[in-house]
Amino acid sequence: MIKKEISSGVAHKVPADLRKVLTSAVAVRAAWEDITPIARNEWICWIESAKKPETRSHRIERAREELIEGKRRPCCWAGCNHR
Repeated sequence: MIKKEISSGVAHKVPADLRKVLTSAVAVRAAWEDITPIARNEWICWIESAKKPETRSHRIERAREELIEGKRRPCCWAGCNHR
């Protein structure tokens, strides 16, 4: 049976647009569940820090691709200050 709940970060909940992508493929969901809550927090905060909708969409797609590639945190970002 597939777990329906998506794990959140430490300070952030998974937003609906990211949740949709995370549940779209087994590989991305498995990668998401394999990273730590702090790493999930970093991805969520990085996505939510986008100022433009098109940047946010791009970051969500990039997160999907990079998680599948095995990356555990967003690259070239100072990090979430909400920890």
